[in-house]
Amino acid sequence: MKKQILAIALGLMTIGAFAQKNELKTAEKAIKKNQFAAALSAITPLESTLGAMDAKYKAKYFFLKGQALAGKNDYEAAADAFNKLLAYENEIGKQKYTKEAKPMLDGIVQKVSEKAVKLYNDDKNFAEAAKSFYLTYKLSPTDTIFLYNAAISASQAKDFDASLKYYKEVKEVGYTGISTQYFAINKETGVEENLGTKANRDAMVKFGKYNSPSQKTSESKQPDIIKNIGYIYVNQGKPELAIEALQEARKANPTDINLILNEAQMYIKLEKMDKFGELMEEAVKLDPTNPSLFFNLGVINQNQGNVDEAEGYYMKAIELKPDYADAYLNLSIAILAGDKDIVDEMNKNLNNGKKYNELEIKQRAIYKKALPYLEKADSLKRSEDTVRTLLNIYDNLEMEAEGDKLRPIYKEMRGQ
Repeated sequence: MKKQILAIALGLMTIGAFAQKNELKTAEKAIKKNQFAAALSAITPLESTLGAMDAKYKAKYFFLKGQALAGKNDYEAAADAFNKLLAYENEIGKQKYTKEAKPMLDGIVQKVSEKAVKLYNDDKNFAEAAKSFYLTYKLSPTDTIFLYNAAISASQAKDFDASLKYYKEVKEVGYTGISTQYFAINKETGVEENLGTKANRDAMVKFGKYNSPSQKTSESKQPDIIKNIGYIYVNQGKPELAIEALQEARKANPTDINLILNEAQMYIKLEKMDKFGELMEEAVKLDPTNPSLFFNLGVINQNQGNVDEAEGYYMKAIELKPDYADAYLNLSIAILAGDKDIVDEMNKNLNNGKKYNELEIKQRAIYKKALPYLEKADSLKRSEDTVRTLLNIYDNLEMEAEGDKLRPIYKEMRGQ
């Protein structure tokens, strides 16, 4: 009885192998006629028998499936089939189809990558470029630069969710972007050129067209990857995560002032003005001739009620940039802030003529101090606010000629 069961089992295996062989032949003929859908229909039923399939049929199955899918432009699935073929034949130590499949796979990768480059450079279709770059990476996982390009493209398309996903994956796979570039000087032009590969560079030098060969190693892109993750969180309105990423980026680039400023900006969103101030002070030490940094320090101190310090920072910003309209305006506003307390005191001393007059003198002194800065701000960047404030000061200082000259302008600005 046992022998009979064994014989039946062997018979079934023979019938199965015969069916597999026939289906593969049918698919092979269909591919030669470019009938790729028919080829897929022929080999799809074999998927369930892969586990027990004979080695020679299994390799051919992957080979034909890859060709059929490539013919239908299903490049991702085709590449998956070809990669399985390469891995399988490497495992069994017999590479019957690998030599044919490898250039087919390379052709798919090249076709998709060229499409991605065209979408990015020529069409400026960054969203589709990102998808094609990512597909190129999936087709050829060792070429991690395509994953990096996908992240950049998605960011250009303002698809920050996709860009963040790609950048995180880039970071996880350890992509650095470090490469060696081979240069030589063109004898005809005298210009140093990147000649691509070492072999090409050496050949050009040997032929006498170039001289002074050299090579340069590019810097790692890891800090930029971390920085870009931080910037994406900034755009997504996630300040806590942005700060975490930016701080990690600063470990590699402690003197990158843009990282400091972006981190400082996040503290504004979190209403942690003390941390903002600390970072701005740090930025000023790194870039002491940047007027914007002193201006921002002025704003922080003004908001915290440190008027004297704010005035000093605005003056420094103006010293560095004499046409800094916003600095002149904020300086005048900081000075005029003292007017509120004086007005409150004046209202309390309406029946005390002597005290009232003393306060009025102080008020006029504040107006006179603020006036030249406000006039300068108005001359550089006129607005309804600057004109209205100037009119109030002119009226309080009884500067009738100046007020009369400005009043029609103010009415026109208000559409009166």
